[in-house]
Amino acid sequence: MEARQAVRAGQARARSRDQRVSGQGGNPFGGSGMDEEDLFGSMFGGGRGRQVKFRGQDYQTELHLDTDAAYRTHKQTLSVNGRQIRITVPAGVENEQSIRIPGQGGPGVNGGPNGDLYITFLVAPHPRFKRVGKDLFITQDLDLPTAMLGGEVTVETMDGKVKLKVAPETQNGTKVKLKGKGFPVYKQEGQFRDLFVTYNVKLPTGREQALFRELAAIRNTASA
Repeated sequence: MEARQAVRAGQARARSRDQRVSGQGGNPFGGSGMDEEDLFGSMFGGGRGRQVKFRGQDYQTELHLDTDAAYRTHKQTLSVNGRQIRITVPAGVENEQSIRIPGQGGPGVNGGPNGDLYITFLVAPHPRFKRVGKDLFITQDLDLPTAMLGGEVTVETMDGKVKLKVAPETQNGTKVKLKGKGFPVYKQEGQFRDLFVTYNVKLPTGREQALFRELAAIRNTASA
């Protein structure tokens, strides 16, 4: 009998506690240590001295380069949202390639981190070289006597001129590969791809053409 009375008394006390909590407005934050001020303060930066940190905005910009500039590592100064930012442009950047500069975007809020700066390179075509990936291509004129008898020809490269030996009886459209004379490999110091030279054999004109006519006449006479 006493045990049942003790159980009933404990249940009554529990109901009384529940009613008191309910009568105080049913605080949904009970037991969590957070009240309405804590919640809204964390959302809007107020409250009991706590502030939410927000990351800054990312910025995007474009940098125009010619092929000669893209060939070499160099420094450039950019104006981004009124700030002057000096960057290093690595040799070998591709047209429309983008890089990220951490922390150079918009400022953070409430001590949050800065955003990043994204730079897209726009590389203009070269007047002499055609670039395909890291390889370069160039067309080199070759006079007919050199093509027939062999000799030397001077070829332009991105880092100066070189002399090439031409084999006798070189045909029009012949391609020659110059290893390591192409474009630098991005962020691989000292690594270069290849330059491909295509010979364009020029037909004789003027005095040379007259000499070939004489040669043709001699050949016809000999075969008659």
